[in-house]
Amino acid sequence: MSLVDYAHRNRLHRVGARPSLPRYLADAWSRRDFAIAMAKYKIEAANQRNRLGMLWIFIKPTLNALMYGLIFGVLQGSNRPENFPMHVVIGVFLFEFFSTSMNNGAKSITGNGALVQSLAFPRITLPLSTVIQQLMTLVPMLGVMVVYILILGAPIRAEWLLMIPLVAIFTVFNLGVALIGARLTVHIRDLTQLLPLVTRILFYTSGVLFAIDRILAPYPWAVALFDFHPLHEVLSIARGLLMPGGEFNPIYWLYFSVWALAVFVAGVLFFWAAEERYGRVD
Repeated sequence: MSLVDYAHRNRLHRVGARPSLPRYLADAWSRRDFAIAMAKYKIEAANQRNRLGMLWIFIKPTLNALMYGLIFGVLQGSNRPENFPMHVVIGVFLFEFFSTSMNNGAKSITGNGALVQSLAFPRITLPLSTVIQQLMTLVPMLGVMVVYILILGAPIRAEWLLMIPLVAIFTVFNLGVALIGARLTVHIRDLTQLLPLVTRILFYTSGVLFAIDRILAPYPWAVALFDFHPLHEVLSIARGLLMPGGEFNPIYWLYFSVWALAVFVAGVLFFWAAEERYGRVD
């Protein structure tokens, strides 16, 4: 009998071996408090490094909305969507949640090399903690966003409560994206250099600053393609819920839910498959 067979018969496992998926997820769930505590710590640490602290959570998207709104408001001319200031505010604030989850999540393993190499825990906890951190940051941002759209003339409606399930679905989608990015950057470190470019492409192709149906009106086939763009779907739903007279295709709820579930499941499986490699982060 070989030593390997003897080890298997006596239920001995190789150090760092990847556990089964159910066991892996159960282990990650048991460490959810660690993920939440890490998210809170990162927020506090970031606030302590900045003189204005938490205010930057509101200042950054506000300045972005003002800058992009002024520039693209002029460039679009008569093609500006209805209630253009609200359109931009909602788009910029919600896209910030996606972009920070994707970029920081992708670096969650490579950016915590010492922690990964020194402690035994399910590595999925790190991208999960990153997305939790961004969700905690989003909550006060949404409060500021609501204040802005109220100032801009939006009436309070019962439909606003549907933002709660929308944000929940959006969080699941972002976690899947973060998991995929986290593994890819372990294999190919240079991808971190491309993330700003990817973010910029998604920013300009998801309708953050313009109305798809107006800009692409001469190309109906292109407008139809955007029905399957997940970021366009989530922004369209949010604007339809929050803006006066806002409309969106109700099927977007189903489309985006399918996107979120598919990306999340793919992300979990893709990330888990390489669990043994993460302890060898340089």
